[in-house]
Amino acid sequence: MCRSKAVALTFAMLGALTGVLLAPAHAEVLITEQEGMRPAAAPKAEEASRGIFRAPKISVLSPQEAVTSPLNLKLKFESFGGTKIDEDSVRVIYLKNPSVDLTPRLKRHLKNNGIEMDVAEAPPGEHHLKVEVKDSDGHVGTADIVFKVTK
Repeated sequence: MCRSKAVALTFAMLGALTGVLLAPAHAEVLITEQEGMRPAAAPKAEEASRGIFRAPKISVLSPQEAVTSPLNLKLKFESFGGTKIDEDSVRVIYLKNPSVDLTPRLKRHLKNNGIEMDVAEAPPGEHHLKVEVKDSDGHVGTADIVFKVTK
């Protein structure tokens, strides 16, 4: 291949790649319409915890109030006492009957200090998630998250 054709081909590939990189992010499904229509899960009794250890803390950064879809889902994980968050232990369950494990959908958005899914689709309604995470010492932290999606 002559040099000018190689350069032209390189610029063409770079132009195509730039278009892909600059394209707007597409929403990813967090909760499907069918999952949203399932009946709510039966409430469970609070689990008692004993001891003086500090389990990992899970904080909701967004959504904080009623939102429209697509939404920005950001959770922050905080460990204590020099422990680290075990990323393989993170579980996110949609509390419906039957429940839905959302973990596989969120794995690529998992960071060592939380979950960041910037463009998440969810149907209108109130959604209840249970998030569980362990630290490197095996301490388990859980959080029940509720958010509402409006039309």
